[in-house]
Amino acid sequence: MALEDAKKQVDQAFTRDDLRGLSFENAFGGAPSFLRRKYSKDLEGVDVAITGIPFDQAVTNRTGTRLGPRAVREASSLQPYDPPIYWDGYSPLEALAIVDYGDMAFDYAKVSEFPAALTAHIRGILKGGAASIAIGGDHYISFPILRAYAEKYGALSLLHFDAHSDTWADDDMERIDHGTMFYKAVKEGLVDPARSIQVGIRTVNEDNLGVPTLTAREVHEMGPAAVAARIKDVLGDAPTYMTFDIDCLDPAFAPGTGTPVWGGLASWQAAAILRDIAGINLVGGDMVEVSPPFDTTGATAIAGAHVVMEMLCLWGWTRR
Repeated sequence: MALEDAKKQVDQAFTRDDLRGLSFENAFGGAPSFLRRKYSKDLEGVDVAITGIPFDQAVTNRTGTRLGPRAVREASSLQPYDPPIYWDGYSPLEALAIVDYGDMAFDYAKVSEFPAALTAHIRGILKGGAASIAIGGDHYISFPILRAYAEKYGALSLLHFDAHSDTWADDDMERIDHGTMFYKAVKEGLVDPARSIQVGIRTVNEDNLGVPTLTAREVHEMGPAAVAARIKDVLGDAPTYMTFDIDCLDPAFAPGTGTPVWGGLASWQAAAILRDIAGINLVGGDMVEVSPPFDTTGATAIAGAHVVMEMLCLWGWTRR
């Protein structure tokens, strides 16, 4: 840690001049932007915009993920002092111009207007020349985001970490449900199922629309290196959108989530897999379903913040 900097730095969410660089302000103080990046709506020269989507009105069980973006920002204050480990010295906070774009504004009482508003929110980031990484919020948010990405890239490869497939049949495109949105994404042509893959699944869905799947047990038995190799083989160099539902992790590692399922990935397995898939053509992503009310320790938000850091590494790795 640069102790001289630590004595002077505070509220870099507002005071930092350079969009690149590590940060040394006290983890326990200051305004909690994500990774101490500057809050900004100006996307000129920006590589990646982090944005919070505090929406949880599509859940099938417990609410609370609307508080996820705030908790993940706070948890991220533990990370901006050093480059992330195992990335051969690569330091995305120094290499990339990253801003915290703030949360999306929407009328919580007009739920039917939310999907189009979210698509427009992400479309604006993409038109500004930046990629987006969204912090949820429940998992439904991926569907409107994918609509914006498909406008730019066409049908995408989807890299999906989850306990649930979220491809249960639902042909009513107006329904807002965090368990059916990838069924709809495939049906709308936003996602190419043949070059997508789901990892960590441990719930039953008899028709997964042809999406290759690695169950949690298969991950445990194969090991992270083999899982990463399989992911890279499926995705190839196709433009890929990554979505990480925190309930992919076992509840022992991430209890703060709405629909926990036992037998999931350990945090060390997820970390190793994410590192070993370096080289995929990641164009954007989200991390969802952190529900702070169900985890008084903050461990789930900490895990979520680390996942987003790994996404930044993956996005930047092929653009060094």
